[in-house]
Amino acid sequence: MDIKEIMQPENLVYKKPELLNDTAMHYCPGCSHGVVHKLISEVIAEMGMENKTVGVSPVGCAVFAYKYIDIDWEEAAHGRAPALASAVKRLWPDRLVFTYQGDGDLACIGTAETIHALNRGENITIVFVNNAIYGMTGGQMAPTTLMGMKTATCPYGRDAKLHGYPLKVADIAASLEGTCYVTRQSVHTVGAINKAKRALRKAFEYSMQGKGSSLVEMVSTCNSGWKLSPEKANKWMEENMFPFYNLGDIKDTGANNQ
Repeated sequence: MDIKEIMQPENLVYKKPELLNDTAMHYCPGCSHGVVHKLISEVIAEMGMENKTVGVSPVGCAVFAYKYIDIDWEEAAHGRAPALASAVKRLWPDRLVFTYQGDGDLACIGTAETIHALNRGENITIVFVNNAIYGMTGGQMAPTTLMGMKTATCPYGRDAKLHGYPLKVADIAASLEGTCYVTRQSVHTVGAINKAKRALRKAFEYSMQGKGSSLVEMVSTCNSGWKLSPEKANKWMEENMFPFYNLGDIKDTGANNQ
């Protein structure tokens, strides 16, 4: 498309991605999930993989992801999405296969499935939404809850002596031989959204090129669980989450893995 076409009125109107259904999302106002859904929909369409993509969602806030993105979906048991995605990709290697998981699902009950799928180098992408809390079930402490952060199950703040330390899943993933791309992004600003979209595109392309496992962590807000307005939740994330969960690529060997 040249500049004259771009400037035509019909091309300047913002439109929702064609792969997003008209179903009203159940997410809380200000939640990051909707933006991540949008980016996934756009990337799949831009890759021309609408009819060759399988998403896997387990239990958590995104349990109904299949209602919103018009692709094939599999519903996994709690935490087991990477195991199911591994099977799907091995059966249909020409499919784009990804999981969509929250931090409670992926980093707690699903730790084993996550680590071993990544370590095996399964040609899948794990999309990991990290809001440092159990959002769906009432705001309990998650493996990613920050030190001192108050939740329903640690009302005085996370204490290392009682609860251990926050888990940096992406850093663990980067240390595994089977991963080719590990990145930590966010969707709190337009610039961050653009970076997150490029990260998703790279991860999906690497998986289709058979270069190994990718993990795209999205550091996100949970204004309901954090008991903050969407605006204040974004500010809290910037001031507290980002210093611990640093944004940017952590590992990228895909370009050298021909």
